[in-house]
Amino acid sequence: MPSSPLRTTTGSETQAPPDAGGASLGHGLKQRHLSMIALGGVIGAGLFVGSGAGIAAAGPSIVIAYALSGVLVMLVMRMLGEMSAAHPSSGSFSAHAERAFGPWAGFTAGWSFWVLLCTAVGLEGMGAAKIVTGWLPGTPDWLWVALFMVVFCGANLAAVKNFGEFEFWFAALKVGAISLFLVLGVLAVAGVLPGTDSPGASNLSDFLPHGGQGLIVGLLASVFAYGGLETVTIAAAESEDPVKGVASAVRTAMWRIALFYIGSMAVIVTLVPWNSPAVVDKGPYVAALDRLGIPGAGQLMNVVVLVALLSAMNANIYGSSRIAYSLVRRGQGPRALAKVSGGVPRAAVLVSCLFGFGCVLLSYWRPDDVFPWLLNMIGAVILVVWIFIAVSQLKLRRRLEREAPEKLVVRMWAFPWLTWVALAGMAAVFVLMAREGDTRVQLYSTGAMTLVLAAIGYARQRGSARS
Repeated sequence: MPSSPLRTTTGSETQAPPDAGGASLGHGLKQRHLSMIALGGVIGAGLFVGSGAGIAAAGPSIVIAYALSGVLVMLVMRMLGEMSAAHPSSGSFSAHAERAFGPWAGFTAGWSFWVLLCTAVGLEGMGAAKIVTGWLPGTPDWLWVALFMVVFCGANLAAVKNFGEFEFWFAALKVGAISLFLVLGVLAVAGVLPGTDSPGASNLSDFLPHGGQGLIVGLLASVFAYGGLETVTIAAAESEDPVKGVASAVRTAMWRIALFYIGSMAVIVTLVPWNSPAVVDKGPYVAALDRLGIPGAGQLMNVVVLVALLSAMNANIYGSSRIAYSLVRRGQGPRALAKVSGGVPRAAVLVSCLFGFGCVLLSYWRPDDVFPWLLNMIGAVILVVWIFIAVSQLKLRRRLEREAPEKLVVRMWAFPWLTWVALAGMAAVFVLMAREGDTRVQLYSTGAMTLVLAAIGYARQRGSARS
């Protein structure tokens, strides 16, 4: 695989470009940061915000939907963990794809994910602003979005430990809130919580209210609620012990997904009728807390959702800047973004924040055409990323077994069979998306963006080979 002056043949970032002055990323993240990022990173805004629509479509079978998609995500995380423990990199799956298939693959996976993360930063900022303006009516949304952008951009421009501290406390609040919710919910289901009567299995009797079609809609909603788990493998590259951090995060992924996602869905649909208007209007967690008679439940959950949105916003600024930095260090973008100061790629942070804020401006200036087009374009990017992870792992695992078996600290279960099972699951999700009108447009738009990026990446690779 030919190399350019800005990239290494391994797809890593060990060789700095000439204008970076030899600077490299810092290693300010401690094990406690990584552990809590891994724990709290599972609890995303999608769980709190998007699960209501899934319950309304699938009814109690939403538990099955989250379990099926959770199995797929666990397999993806195990594959990603195997590669990231063997070759820690701030480029994560993008660097692994380049190592497996060449620069075009790293370019395609990396820049599509960068667009996804930057757009998500803007969306999360808008969601957080709406909550705050609900408390402080009369203040414009854009003002709060701008404030959040300044705060988190500033935090990410400083030493990486600032990002780690923000995420540590955000994650601690999310984990504490959902753990308390689960404890109260289980006590209520068991009939031992004072002032509440156990509903028994009465709310579960209509398990598939809309048949298989409803389950499909719920499954698609649940798949995209898991997005963001990849951040821990990006952050691990800046930790004191990257291999240990990745291995620990991946090995505990199973119980974290089972407890926080599947467990909370089971508690909600047991406590609250799936067709209760409050599930969609107020959100499933607020509806469940109201069922328990907890005063101020709505405002309490608004605080938790706000924390989840701000946490995701902070993490996505971090993730997008590191993906951009890694790509440029490998010769896949403008050199200026590779400049590192104080262990932080500050130019990449600023560009990522500006792109995110640009998405917010688009939502005001062109809400009927450009903004929806942008949202559709990123709708299925996470599935594209998962496919790159799976096919890269298939190739790199065999290479590692031949060349450096001692680096296989984390191993994919039942290789290669479960990797093929995961790929079949992803293909099934694509088929289901093509069947649904709402998701079909997202599938085609994301496919078009992916093909354009792949063509650009391949042309760059051919040009580099000829030069």
